[in-house]
Amino acid sequence: MKVLITGASSGIGRDMARYLSAKGFDLVLTARNTERLERLKKELKTSVDIIYCDLAKENAAFELYQECRGKGIDMLINNAGYGVFGEFHETDISDELDMLNVNIRSLHILTKLFLKDFRKRNRGKILNVASSAGFMTGPMMSSYYASKNYVVRLSLAIHEELRRCRSRVKISVFCPGPVETNFNNRAGVNFSAPPISSEYAAKYAVDKWLAGKTIIIPTAAMKLGVMASKLLPVKLLGAITCEIQHRKSR
Repeated sequence: MKVLITGASSGIGRDMARYLSAKGFDLVLTARNTERLERLKKELKTSVDIIYCDLAKENAAFELYQECRGKGIDMLINNAGYGVFGEFHETDISDELDMLNVNIRSLHILTKLFLKDFRKRNRGKILNVASSAGFMTGPMMSSYYASKNYVVRLSLAIHEELRRCRSRVKISVFCPGPVETNFNNRAGVNFSAPPISSEYAAKYAVDKWLAGKTIIIPTAAMKLGVMASKLLPVKLLGAITCEIQHRKSR
């Protein structure tokens, strides 16, 4: 079995690669930082292909798909993503549009193209990495939260389509809270709650994904938080989230 992982040079993507390789899966790893990917490749136990890919670029997802078509991809992990912090009227629009290309556009393209292939074969698995933010409104990180809402809703809609036609293809969405990765450094914020390790997040996500779970949320506290977000009035939830985000400001 061969797995394609985007954003595999660090954090959750890197640790997913390590864990899947240890379990015997062959890998195709993509990221902008090929030097890190090459270092990662040397420590892995199975066959690994490295592809440079900047998913912020307009045609990158299409080009990645074409490059992977002959590689026998059985499973896809859309892990690449990042956030932009600040009030909506102040954040840099170029940075935001790049983020939306990575978090939404590229994920959408790769999910659609590989799903078509998987459905023809009636086998395959997709894991879309979202966030607990995908269930909430996010003042101070409005575009990021909105992008993860898109990932959650898209994934769940596809899941229902697959379920209704009794397809053997499966899709899951991973929705962690804070994880100890480079995410907060990239976004320019501090954690407002104790993070879980990327190693734990990766192992938890992969195990639940392979077991067929659709919505994957690590830790009891985060599950309770997501449940509470569904019960609170939308305006109140936005006010609470805004207060939490202000605590992250550096």
